[in-house]
Amino acid sequence: MTGAVPGTPLTDVTPAPAETPPGPPPPTGAPARRRRRRLRLWIPLGVIAAYLVAGVFGPMVARYDPIATSVTDRLLPPGSRLADGSLALLGTDQVGRDLLAQIMQGARVSMLVGAATLLLAGTIGSALGVLCGYLGGLVDAVVMRLADIQLAFPSILLAVFVAGVLGSSVTNVVLTLSITTWPVFARVARAQTLATRSRDFANAARTLGAGPWHVVRHCVLPAVLSPVLVVATVQLGFVIVAEASLSFLSLGIPPGTPSWGTTIANGRDHLASAWWIATLPGLVLALFVVCAGVLGDELRDRSDPNLSTR
Repeated sequence: MTGAVPGTPLTDVTPAPAETPPGPPPPTGAPARRRRRRLRLWIPLGVIAAYLVAGVFGPMVARYDPIATSVTDRLLPPGSRLADGSLALLGTDQVGRDLLAQIMQGARVSMLVGAATLLLAGTIGSALGVLCGYLGGLVDAVVMRLADIQLAFPSILLAVFVAGVLGSSVTNVVLTLSITTWPVFARVARAQTLATRSRDFANAARTLGAGPWHVVRHCVLPAVLSPVLVVATVQLGFVIVAEASLSFLSLGIPPGTPSWGTTIANGRDHLASAWWIATLPGLVLALFVVCAGVLGDELRDRSDPNLSTR
């Protein structure tokens, strides 16, 4: 047995703990990705909310008379002063009407048409889709083949044909766009119904004695509601563009009622001398459609659990 050498300090011979292997580093891009996703949701939602506020309260602030004309104030550029001393922030058109007031009135009409169209087409299409998906058989075959035949035609050409037959009015525009839009809702509702009616909770409800209406109301409809709302958001931009296209062709909103499409059509003959009459309503329409599309895509991504971006 050997002892320690006198005069030398004792050293700690305890073995050092084994080093744990380093784990995977935390994802550095996750906060930035979540921030971008929040911006994709809240920015278009804020823009659409601003359009809604302008459409509801704007006409109360900026009075608009569709038959009033002012020869001295015609074709004034943006930022000009009118004869009565008021400021034309976006200029005037070829008969002296304030362009900002027309755009805000057009926002009210376009959003009213869009909301009414989506409500009517969504209700009819979703009801037919749930009926076809739950019952199947001959009803499913007939309705879906009718939807396939309608989807084979370009939507805008079908809308022009129907609008030409019905005539130009706000009610006819809503009916026309509802006829061209309902197959989209019907297909989405049918697919969701087919996926839901055979789930365990639906089978359990039927086993306990629940009738078809109880299963549809408590099991199928809650599952159908979310994708239908997402489709409605995506279709909002299409409906607004279709309404503006019909109004541009004088097949939609009557000339006495302001609309984005009508305002753009009024300025097509003055593009060289008064570009703002057609350009500014076109930019307003394009911004709304882009925001509606981005919002619809983001809501679709958030509602789909199979997407990796969730």
